[in-house]
Amino acid sequence: MPAAGIEKAHMTDLAPEEFRRLGYAVVDWVAAYRAELPDRPVRPDVLPGGVRAQLGTLLPEDPVPLELLLSEMDRVVVPTTLHWQHPRFFGYFPANASLASLLGDLLSGGLGGQGMLWSTAPAGTEVEQALLDEFAAALGLDAGFTFAGGGGGTIADSASSAALVVLLAALQRSSEGRWRDEGVTGRERVYVTAETHSSLAKAVRVAGLGGRAIRVVEPVPGSVTMSAEALDQMLAADAAAGLRPVLVCPTVGTTGTGAIDPVGAVTEVARRHDVWVHVDAAWAGVAALCPEYRWLLDGVAEANSFCTNPHKWALTAFDTSLLWVRDATALPAALSITPEYLRNPASDSGEVVDYRDWQVSLGRRFRALKLWAALHVHGLSGLRAHLRRHVRLAGALADRISAEPGFVLAAPRSLALVCLRLDTGDPQADDRATRELLEAVNDSGRAFLTHTVVDGRYAIRIAIGGITTGEDDLDALWEQMRDTARALRPGAATHLGSARKSTGRG
Repeated sequence: MPAAGIEKAHMTDLAPEEFRRLGYAVVDWVAAYRAELPDRPVRPDVLPGGVRAQLGTLLPEDPVPLELLLSEMDRVVVPTTLHWQHPRFFGYFPANASLASLLGDLLSGGLGGQGMLWSTAPAGTEVEQALLDEFAAALGLDAGFTFAGGGGGTIADSASSAALVVLLAALQRSSEGRWRDEGVTGRERVYVTAETHSSLAKAVRVAGLGGRAIRVVEPVPGSVTMSAEALDQMLAADAAAGLRPVLVCPTVGTTGTGAIDPVGAVTEVARRHDVWVHVDAAWAGVAALCPEYRWLLDGVAEANSFCTNPHKWALTAFDTSLLWVRDATALPAALSITPEYLRNPASDSGEVVDYRDWQVSLGRRFRALKLWAALHVHGLSGLRAHLRRHVRLAGALADRISAEPGFVLAAPRSLALVCLRLDTGDPQADDRATRELLEAVNDSGRAFLTHTVVDGRYAIRIAIGGITTGEDDLDALWEQMRDTARALRPGAATHLGSARKSTGRG
């Protein structure tokens, strides 16, 4: 019996009608935010700690109207947000959170399922399997990556998580199953290039291999792409020295410059040495939806695993990273641990996929609904038009850069990624001016850019991929860059600093 004077409390959720009313308000807010984005600065004018200083209490003792949360979004969050969906966001790689995919996210949250096992999410599991099989075919992947062909796909949160689980599977394979019980020996080695994404180095450390396990393969002379000949020599030398080659990671579209490793030649060498090949195509892989870019996947048919991210360039909100393996047993062999409370007849039958065995975490959301919704609204034809438009815009921008005195391409254009720098013949002055050009553009709030280093020289990256990015946005960016560069000819840095102070930005 409860103590005298204490009533038993009952928690209740929103009534359906109240949820409908508030849901309309939230959808209206999102629609208005997206509509107003072109008129906002891309990057906020905020200093560290500036957001927290504006916040009131986040834990009210008693309920308050949700409308107050939307007011705080307008007052605090939006003005201090880097707007990734802005049409003039050209930094990093795009984050294509299409409104259609957000509806799929809402459906996923509405169902509120937990997809760790087939038995806990039959629909979630089999929709994901079917969607990954069909998407593999749309990309032109070998049938061996489908469940019907003995492999299969899954949706991870990011390419970083995908890299970690395939590394664990490769460790399991290279140790003939002993890794799970005996751990690592310190002899394991993973092969990358200087351009490979840092997620591979992080995966190596998380797996307990240590930094020395990373082996950087020399590039093809005159390029930044992996040399299959150098890889062959390195694998042979390491094996002869008693080391254990575990995994090779060629990249299709590196983050820095969009470089594309010779996957076919790399996989041919790796197969001779019986080493797992994981192809990281996080950004560029989805371009293979277009038949004219199917060449990007040349050689992938012989790889062990392949990853690409629709949340980068295929109209699907983060977090949606597609990972395929040629052997459907590889990930469970490395990752499956089954306590009694997870046992069930479906799993014991061996006739179902339990996706908890394809990832590090136990729980998982119904991510497939985001991609499914985007495909329903836009279709494959819409995705292809989206990709082709950005490649065309990047080509036009690269032509402008090549034709403009004082500008040069820092690397060959790769699909929708353009890298440039200023060039007047004085490397140090040009690097300084290129850096100041990027800072001036970002400080203005009119666009957002990021940088890389190419051949030891500072370079600006322009990654074109925003859902609403159009020719007028590239025209405005190019005009701003060209006008700013004229003020940044060697000796004009002081003028830039004064201009920055006068705007109050930076």
